[in-house]
Amino acid sequence: MDKMNTASQLANQLSRIESLIPKAPKEISKSNLEGINPGAVGETESFKEVLSQSLETPALASVKGSPLEKPANGIKFSNHAIERMQTRGISYTPERLQKLDEAVKKAAAKGSKDTLVLMDDSALIVSVKNNTVVTVMDKNNMKENVFTNIDSTVMI
Repeated sequence: MDKMNTASQLANQLSRIESLIPKAPKEISKSNLEGINPGAVGETESFKEVLSQSLETPALASVKGSPLEKPANGIKFSNHAIERMQTRGISYTPERLQKLDEAVKKAAAKGSKDTLVLMDDSALIVSVKNNTVVTVMDKNNMKENVFTNIDSTVMI
Protein backbone atom coordinates (compact mmCIF):
# COMPACT_ATOMS: atom_id res chain seq x y z
CA MET A 1 0.00 0.00 0.00
CA ASP A 2 2.88 2.35 0.79
CA LYS A 3 4.38 1.66 -2.65
CA MET A 4 1.06 2.52 -4.30
CA ASN A 5 0.89 5.90 -2.50
CA THR A 6 4.47 6.70 -3.47
CA ALA A 7 3.83 5.76 -7.10
CA SER A 8 0.64 7.81 -7.12
CA GLN A 9 2.41 10.84 -5.65
CA LEU A 10 5.25 10.48 -8.12
CA ALA A 11 2.83 10.27 -11.06
CA ASN A 12 1.01 13.36 -9.77
CA GLN A 13 4.27 15.32 -9.48
CA LEU A 14 5.36 14.25 -12.97
CA SER A 15 2.08 15.40 -14.49
CA ARG A 16 2.51 18.82 -12.83
CA ILE A 17 6.07 19.08 -14.10
CA GLU A 18 4.98 18.11 -17.63
CA SER A 19 2.42 20.91 -17.60
CA LEU A 20 5.26 23.39 -17.03
CA ILE A 21 7.31 22.23 -20.02
CA PRO A 22 6.76 24.60 -22.97
CA LYS A 23 5.24 23.00 -26.01
CA ALA A 24 5.88 23.99 -29.62
CA PRO A 25 3.03 26.01 -31.11
CA LYS A 26 0.87 24.31 -33.69
CA GLU A 27 1.50 25.42 -37.24
CA ILE A 28 -1.20 27.53 -38.78
CA SER A 29 -1.61 27.39 -42.51
CA LYS A 30 -3.96 29.29 -44.77
CA SER A 31 -5.99 26.15 -45.24
CA ASN A 32 -6.57 26.02 -41.47
CA LEU A 33 -7.91 29.58 -41.56
CA GLU A 34 -10.23 29.22 -44.54
CA GLY A 35 -13.83 29.72 -43.62
CA ILE A 36 -13.00 31.54 -40.39
CA ASN A 37 -14.57 34.97 -40.16
CA PRO A 38 -11.82 37.36 -38.96
CA GLY A 39 -14.43 39.43 -37.11
CA ALA A 40 -15.37 36.39 -35.10
CA VAL A 41 -11.93 36.18 -33.53
CA GLY A 42 -11.52 39.93 -32.94
CA GLU A 43 -9.21 40.63 -35.88
CA THR A 44 -11.20 43.18 -37.84
CA GLU A 45 -8.24 45.50 -38.41
CA SER A 46 -4.77 44.88 -39.75
CA PHE A 47 -1.73 45.33 -37.55
CA LYS A 48 -0.71 48.40 -39.59
CA GLU A 49 -4.09 50.04 -38.98
CA VAL A 50 -3.99 49.37 -35.24
CA LEU A 51 -0.41 50.66 -35.01
CA SER A 52 -1.27 53.82 -36.95
CA GLN A 53 -4.27 54.51 -34.74
CA SER A 54 -2.31 53.98 -31.54
CA LEU A 55 0.41 56.39 -32.69
CA GLU A 56 -1.99 59.20 -33.51
CA THR A 57 -1.61 61.46 -30.50
CA PRO A 58 -1.57 65.27 -30.35
CA ALA A 59 2.17 65.26 -29.74
CA LEU A 60 2.77 63.25 -32.88
CA ALA A 61 0.22 64.88 -35.16
CA SER A 62 2.90 67.09 -36.65
CA VAL A 63 5.05 64.06 -37.38
CA LYS A 64 2.40 62.93 -39.88
CA GLY A 65 0.83 60.37 -37.54
CA SER A 66 3.79 58.05 -37.21
CA PRO A 67 7.29 58.33 -35.78
CA LEU A 68 8.41 55.78 -38.33
CA GLU A 69 7.35 57.88 -41.29
CA LYS A 70 9.82 60.47 -42.53
CA PRO A 71 8.03 63.83 -42.87
CA ALA A 72 8.20 65.68 -46.17
CA ASN A 73 10.62 68.27 -44.77
CA GLY A 74 13.19 65.59 -43.94
CA ILE A 75 13.39 65.98 -40.15
CA LYS A 76 12.95 62.72 -38.23
CA PHE A 77 12.26 62.27 -34.53
CA SER A 78 14.03 59.58 -32.49
CA ASN A 79 11.94 57.33 -30.27
CA HIS A 80 13.41 59.15 -27.26
CA ALA A 81 12.33 62.53 -28.64
CA ILE A 82 8.83 61.23 -29.34
CA GLU A 83 8.54 59.91 -25.78
CA ARG A 84 9.64 63.30 -24.42
CA MET A 85 7.11 65.09 -26.62
CA GLN A 86 4.34 62.82 -25.36
CA THR A 87 5.22 63.09 -21.68
CA ARG A 88 5.78 66.84 -21.83
CA GLY A 89 2.79 67.65 -24.03
CA ILE A 90 4.87 69.19 -26.81
CA SER A 91 3.67 69.31 -30.41
CA TYR A 92 4.73 71.19 -33.52
CA THR A 93 2.68 72.59 -36.36
CA PRO A 94 3.83 71.97 -39.94
CA GLU A 95 4.98 75.61 -40.05
CA ARG A 96 7.17 75.17 -36.99
CA LEU A 97 8.57 71.94 -38.42
CA GLN A 98 9.45 73.84 -41.57
CA LYS A 99 11.29 76.46 -39.47
CA LEU A 100 13.09 73.65 -37.65
CA ASP A 101 14.12 72.13 -40.97
CA GLU A 102 15.47 75.51 -42.13
CA ALA A 103 17.40 75.92 -38.87
CA VAL A 104 18.98 72.47 -39.28
CA LYS A 105 19.93 73.31 -42.87
CA LYS A 106 21.60 76.53 -41.68
CA ALA A 107 23.54 74.58 -39.05
CA ALA A 108 24.58 72.01 -41.68
CA ALA A 109 25.79 74.79 -43.97
CA LYS A 110 28.10 75.97 -41.17
CA GLY A 111 29.46 72.44 -40.66
CA SER A 112 27.59 71.61 -37.44
CA LYS A 113 27.18 68.03 -36.34
CA ASP A 114 24.95 68.35 -33.27
CA THR A 115 22.99 71.52 -32.67
CA LEU A 116 20.69 72.99 -30.05
CA VAL A 117 17.64 74.60 -31.64
CA LEU A 118 15.85 77.09 -29.40
CA MET A 119 12.23 77.83 -30.26
CA ASP A 120 9.86 80.11 -28.36
CA ASP A 121 8.79 77.52 -25.82
CA SER A 122 11.02 74.50 -26.41
CA ALA A 123 14.56 73.33 -27.07
CA LEU A 124 15.58 70.50 -29.38
CA ILE A 125 18.89 68.69 -29.70
CA VAL A 126 19.30 67.71 -33.35
CA SER A 127 21.82 65.40 -34.98
CA VAL A 128 22.48 67.44 -38.12
CA LYS A 129 24.30 64.58 -39.80
CA ASN A 130 21.32 62.23 -39.37
CA ASN A 131 18.66 64.96 -39.70
CA THR A 132 17.14 63.58 -36.49
CA VAL A 133 15.75 65.28 -33.39
CA VAL A 134 17.42 63.44 -30.51
CA THR A 135 15.51 65.00 -27.61
CA VAL A 136 12.99 67.74 -26.89
CA MET A 137 12.28 69.76 -23.77
CA ASP A 138 9.82 72.46 -22.86
CA LYS A 139 10.55 75.83 -21.29
CA ASN A 140 10.20 74.50 -17.73
CA ASN A 141 12.76 71.74 -18.31
CA MET A 142 15.26 74.13 -19.91
CA LYS A 143 15.86 76.13 -16.73
CA GLU A 144 19.21 75.47 -15.08
CA ASN A 145 19.97 72.76 -17.63
CA VAL A 146 23.40 72.18 -19.16
CA PHE A 147 23.49 71.20 -22.82
CA THR A 148 26.52 69.10 -23.70
CA ASN A 149 27.88 67.48 -26.85
CA ILE A 150 26.61 70.25 -29.12
CA ASP A 151 28.71 72.35 -31.45
CA SER A 152 26.17 75.02 -32.38
CA THR A 153 22.96 76.74 -31.37
CA VAL A 154 20.26 78.09 -33.66
CA MET A 155 17.54 80.37 -32.30
CA ILE A 156 14.21 80.49 -34.09
